Amino acid sequence: MVAIPSRHKSLVLLAGVIVLQVLMLAVQIKRDSEGRLIRVWTVGAVSPFERAGSYGFGWIRDIWRHYFALQNTTKESEQIRRENDALKLQITQLQGKAAEADRLAALLNFRQSQASVPMIGARVIGTGAGTASLTIQLDRGERDGIRKNMGVITPDGVVGKVVEAYPNASQVLLLTDKESGVGAMLADSRVQGPVGGLGEPLLVMKYVPNDDTVNLGERVITSGMDRIFPRDLPVGTVAEIKPGNQFKQIRVKPAANLERLEEVLVLLSLRSLEMKNEENTGDPQPPPPGAPNPPRAAKR
Repeated sequence: MVAIPSRHKSLVLLAGVIVLQVLMLAVQIKRDSEGRLIRVWTVGAVSPFERAGSYGFGWIRDIWRHYFALQNTTKESEQIRRENDALKLQITQLQGKAAEADRLAALLNFRQSQASVPMIGARVIGTGAGTASLTIQLDRGERDGIRKNMGVITPDGVVGKVVEAYPNASQVLLLTDKESGVGAMLADSRVQGPVGGLGEPLLVMKYVPNDDTVNLGERVITSGMDRIFPRDLPVGTVAEIKPGNQFKQIRVKPAANLERLEEVLVLLSLRSLEMKNEENTGDPQPPPPGAPNPPRAAKR
């Protein structure tokens, strides 16, 4: 390195001071009339940190807001769910009332169309507790004129018969019970044969010879021979036919929905129909089981 003479040291120091002043003046010059260079450098150096801090603060702020927003949304969702459940319950109740109104209207129309036959409407209030028999309980009894062995029906078809009558209730043996039965016949061929239960959803029609013609889907109706039900009430439809040794094995699907009974009609008497039969045939008919004896004419 070249040594600087001592007499020139003052000149070098002066030149250094001048250069430093020029640089400081240059630093103070504005860039594009917007700010000083040092400020631009400072802002450029600090901006990334400020941006990162701003993003971080904004992220925390958004999370905080979303937390409270989610809490409010959860509360609103819970309230909406409760309201939705309440509305579903109301809709179910209204649908049940509408279905009940339809059933009651059907019962009323049937009663009006069969005004000549005395009958009374009853509501099903219970079913048999045991498995040995298929029974239902009604909210009508002896005080309403119901007696043992009276027929029970719906507008769709035969249900069964009264087996026990109490003052304010009665017990009905369903047609599907093994001990139940009804006098019946095929609607088309008029071939007669009793229909009884097997303890299953389907019924069985007995004593129909193999030579008689029976068709699937053929209607089975009451024959009136059991002295409980009038003629031509729906019993069911033929669901299965198999040949037997002497008689056909015929399974019948009940016309009435015996598994979902809610309202029924009890036939209080067959006397009006029997009187009509007497006029047509001229032969007196015995009273049905359990019916009171007709009053005797007073002697003059």
